[in-house]
Amino acid sequence: MKFIVDNWMLLLITLSSGGMLAWPLLRGAGTGSLTAQGAVQLINRERAVVVDVREPEEFAAGHVTNSKNVPLNLMEEKLTSAVKNKTVPLLLICGTGARANRAVATAKKLGYEQAQAIAGGLKAWKDANLPIEKA
Repeated sequence: MKFIVDNWMLLLITLSSGGMLAWPLLRGAGTGSLTAQGAVQLINRERAVVVDVREPEEFAAGHVTNSKNVPLNLMEEKLTSAVKNKTVPLLLICGTGARANRAVATAKKLGYEQAQAIAGGLKAWKDANLPIEKA
């Protein structure tokens, strides 16, 4: 106890620096952790389906090759007709990953248990020099 009282400032610095190191891990716990390279592996090995949740105009400007466009606001109505097989991995993507992360909850509610967001979205896909196509 005497050590704690004598070195309270040192302990405070230690705890705050540990918290700062752990913060990115805690903050990223709910976001998409599937990298673009991981997505390619799922597409090639498990026939994963890529669904782009951006608006049609954004999709037309450039999207992942062979992806389907189901805008986020229409997910509940159109996802089951766009992707009938609920057992295959469902990879959701948008511009930066924010909308895709929200779409994961909707997809899981609809029964797509293997739904995942691609971290970083189409930006990360392009940064990894992976192919895109324009409508």
